[in-house]
Amino acid sequence: SIRQFRLQESFPEDKRKGGDSMLDRVKTRLQSFGYVMKDGDEVILTFSVEKVTNTIKNDCNVSEIPDGLMNIAIDMAVGEFLTVKKTFSPNDIAGLDLDYAVKQLQEGDKNTVFATGEGSLTAEQRLNNFLNHLLTYGRDEFSCYRRIRW
Repeated sequence: SIRQFRLQESFPEDKRKGGDSMLDRVKTRLQSFGYVMKDGDEVILTFSVEKVTNTIKNDCNVSEIPDGLMNIAIDMAVGEFLTVKKTFSPNDIAGLDLDYAVKQLQEGDKNTVFATGEGSLTAEQRLNNFLNHLLTYGRDEFSCYRRIRW
């Protein structure tokens, strides 16, 4: 269909070594957090991917998303999508697994504890922290791929 062609045309950098498009990888990432796609999500998700793609291209002054930023782009697109869902349809994200984070890592005699104090946060605070992480983590890596504008 014409819409499908436009989607493929919008993301020429989508096809990577694994063959999955960025849109497919974003869907997979959402599923890993326990989100189930619903009717109407495709449009919001496509917009989120396009927004993140344009942001990275413009910020770095490149014609396609570098491989080194692809995972960051996927998380940013997930963050954009979930932010829209939180704003306009909060019941749709009620089933998200926000307890996915590693709390403790022990290797030999080393012990590292993450997410300290998270037990005192409300579900909404944990969701806001999670969305903030998805939207901002890795943005400092953009500078590694930035090209000077003439």
